[in-house]
Amino acid sequence: MVAAPRGYCAGVDRAVITVEKALDTYGPPIYVRKQIVHNRHVVEDLEARGAIFVDELDAVPAGATVVFSAHGVSPAVHAEAADRRLKAIDATCPLVTKVHHEAKRFARDDVDILLIGHAGHEEVEGTSGEAPEHITLVERPEDVDALEVRDPSRVAWLSQTTLSVDETLETVSRLRQKFPLLIDPPSDDICYATSNRQAAIKQIARHSDLVIVVGSANSSNSVRLVEVALEAGAKAAYRVDNAGEIDDAWLDGVDNVGVTSGASVPDDLVHGVLDFLVTRGFPGATEERLTEESLVFALPPELRRDLRKGAIND
Repeated sequence: MVAAPRGYCAGVDRAVITVEKALDTYGPPIYVRKQIVHNRHVVEDLEARGAIFVDELDAVPAGATVVFSAHGVSPAVHAEAADRRLKAIDATCPLVTKVHHEAKRFARDDVDILLIGHAGHEEVEGTSGEAPEHITLVERPEDVDALEVRDPSRVAWLSQTTLSVDETLETVSRLRQKFPLLIDPPSDDICYATSNRQAAIKQIARHSDLVIVVGSANSSNSVRLVEVALEAGAKAAYRVDNAGEIDDAWLDGVDNVGVTSGASVPDDLVHGVLDFLVTRGFPGATEERLTEESLVFALPPELRRDLRKGAIND
């Protein structure tokens, strides 16, 4: 069984196309701050086409073109790009941008913000940078008891968009027990694609002896899918970058295999896993679709403007 929806979400699709269009429009090299999306194969493919991935902007030559990843950046990064006269194209997922706006609004109202997420994740760093003096990171439900705020009647929560839905709800429940007047964000921060992919794998995990999640190790939503599959009843679940990482021992005694992929994974990698399973005697996959996804995001305005003008190198 193969779960659907799976693979690319609208934000990832927008970010990858942004780098591809930038390469076509401006010519290589195009610099990208951090991985454009958390998938090794996508990054390697773009590198082969002329993209150069850097950790920080000081590795980008003055005046060059740089793309900000789908995970978002802090205002300090935008300011540094302007100071160094870089041509910046912001490929931040609009759903992450929404969280940034919520953080700024709560900070303007002088509300303490409890940000549910993982320390060191680029999305968390970007959101925290919008209001560092107001934001406290909450990584796990058990961290709630030790939290202190200035005024328990003026505290709100936000979250990283790629978290486990169930774990986030547990953390929010614990927060509300400690702070009964906790303010909710205007809308759910967990992105639609994360929610859909977790719900879809729950649908097939309970019938699976083994679940294989295709996704890279630094992909938060892919790692969460393994956890969600196990919690939903899968007897075993593993994450792989591609079919070459599947251990044949995992298949011993297995009758039913469920397959899915994280939101930054090209579908050809999933088909590689399905083809591998066929070579090991499993039947062709049947798809179990939970819902249809039709959301599409426009490309960044800086890039759209130049695309309308025509290729600069023409």
